[in-house]
Amino acid sequence: MKKHVLFIQGGGGEEDYTADAKLVTSLREVLGETYVVHYPFLPEEPEPDFGRKKQIDKELSLLNGSIILVGHSLGASMLLKYLSESQLHKKMAGLFLISTPFWSGDEEWKQGLKLNQNFADKLPENLPVFLYHSQDDEVVPFTNLEFYTQNLPQAIVRKLPKGGHQLNNDLSIVAKDILSL
Repeated sequence: MKKHVLFIQGGGGEEDYTADAKLVTSLREVLGETYVVHYPFLPEEPEPDFGRKKQIDKELSLLNGSIILVGHSLGASMLLKYLSESQLHKKMAGLFLISTPFWSGDEEWKQGLKLNQNFADKLPENLPVFLYHSQDDEVVPFTNLEFYTQNLPQAIVRKLPKGGHQLNNDLSIVAKDILSL
């Protein structure tokens, strides 16, 4: 039986989708034929969270069995928001978050992206969480990882010295962790 991985892109435009497609290709190559990596295009919608919670819910409804979630950048933060604020009807096998931004500030556009203060307490019980962040990330500051490390002490944290925001388009470290589940 094939295992399902749902990859949620960073950003919302076609350019972001194309950039993250390289990450998905890398993941597929290492995981092999036992895994099906789903990579839906998620356009920005005029909602406070760009429509991400609704889009993630729709994509999850199409999958059966235990699901592995992988998110990059905005997609990673939206997976945390979805899992901590939604009623789950599916079993999640693992959560893999890459270059995850921590949204703060009073700007109106950020309000729908922010996590609730007790978000970590609302995540599914016993869900394996993995965090990946490059020290030379030019988009999401490496210091954002500290927030998640403090709030998710059970997470396995992979601090990478190099790789930039896209981890050099190489998700072999993520694939190895998925294979270890």
